[in-house]
Amino acid sequence: MSQMIESFMNDATAAKPRAQPLAFEDLAQGAANGEPLLASAHPLHGVKIKLRVCVGEAGTTLGELLGARQNDVLTLDRRVEQPVDLLLEGRVVARGQLVAVDGAFAVRITELPLPLKI
Repeated sequence: MSQMIESFMNDATAAKPRAQPLAFEDLAQGAANGEPLLASAHPLHGVKIKLRVCVGEAGTTLGELLGARQNDVLTLDRRVEQPVDLLLEGRVVARGQLVAVDGAFAVRITELPLPLKI
């Protein structure tokens, strides 16, 4: 039991990670030169959907969350160079790279793990 308490105390005094600002490549709107995802027109192409972008996840305890202070850093489970997931109804439909467009976050699609066919 004392080893568990000692381990907890050592973890609590460990150095906190330093946050560094990220520089995103500025991408002009409409600058995509790739092939369209679907070549033919279809009535379903006009259906509005909402995609979510998952940058990563962070594991913590409720106690750490309740004790969080402004400017504390949560380290995510992904590296900066790894792609982000684009989710539709909780399922990954594409992956991409975070970029900036006119001062806003955007995603450049780099992978299509599921074939998109209608």
